[in-house]
Amino acid sequence: INYFMKYIITGCAGFIGMHVAEEILKKGDKVLGFDTLNNYYSTKLKKKRLQILRKYKNFSFHKFDISNKKIINIFSKFRPHKTIHLAAFAGVRHSIKKPHDYINTNILGFLNILEGCRHSGCKHLIYASSSSVYGLNDNKIFSEKQICTTPLSLYGASKLSNEHMAHSYSHLFKIQTTGLRFFTVYGPWGRPDMALYIFTEAIQKRKPLPLFNSGKMSRDFTFIDDVVQSILKINYKKIIKKGKGIFKIYNIGRGEEIKLIDFIKEIEKNLGKKAKIKNLPMQAGDVKSSNANISNLFKDYKIKPKISYKLGIKKFVDWYLDYSN
Repeated sequence: INYFMKYIITGCAGFIGMHVAEEILKKGDKVLGFDTLNNYYSTKLKKKRLQILRKYKNFSFHKFDISNKKIINIFSKFRPHKTIHLAAFAGVRHSIKKPHDYINTNILGFLNILEGCRHSGCKHLIYASSSSVYGLNDNKIFSEKQICTTPLSLYGASKLSNEHMAHSYSHLFKIQTTGLRFFTVYGPWGRPDMALYIFTEAIQKRKPLPLFNSGKMSRDFTFIDDVVQSILKINYKKIIKKGKGIFKIYNIGRGEEIKLIDFIKEIEKNLGKKAKIKNLPMQAGDVKSSNANISNLFKDYKIKPKISYKLGIKKFVDWYLDYSN
């Protein structure tokens, strides 16, 4: 008998979700994917990602909003061995414009996922947190040991509350939960509302490139392949966890800060065009820099990011030119 694991993956038509789901499907495991396919950004891009997953016979898709309580029943019927929860409203700017989206999906939706895991006997919940939880932190390098109490955006606050909610469910119902604080994930099939996509499109179409805080910012940019490998290792490696060990949080970054200006120069190089920069003031809710301490990830899983930002940008630009044509 071909034994397979059963997964629920939320946000499967999303950037990280699609890549993770595809790798799990390749291994022959069964995936039930959820996504609302909302118009927060191009539904065309989401549907194209979904087309990739639909090629696999072991994939089934539910167009569904996780803030709907009925998802708990779907969990109970399907009985996943594991859940990878990546559905969320992401991004700082949108959370200022439409705060209710973030409460409905990121808080109420997360509660439904926790309840689904609880009532279906799911063994492990891996979920997306964010580097935004660090907020107003004086430390140059963000470490999981730091106490986070000062998120700068509602998005960051919603992700911080996810971690607290997961902790309580791990404690109360002995569900193993692993929260992943992603640091600026980029790469092929990436979101059009993120810096790399916006910058590349502006330079390619010779439009003004919006640069906040005159570009005096830096980010720990993490390439999608490195993110997926981290998730898969955490997912597949058996770690005997007892007591406090069933609740874990990891930074998922590259552990290297890149200046935004250097990032733009690299895009210019790959496109063979110069950017027309339009300097703008600092964006509300944004942080000036982010840099991940990734020693815990290495200690527990021997994970080391492989893709440099120069190679990552090249891979993205190649994909972008192909996709936009």
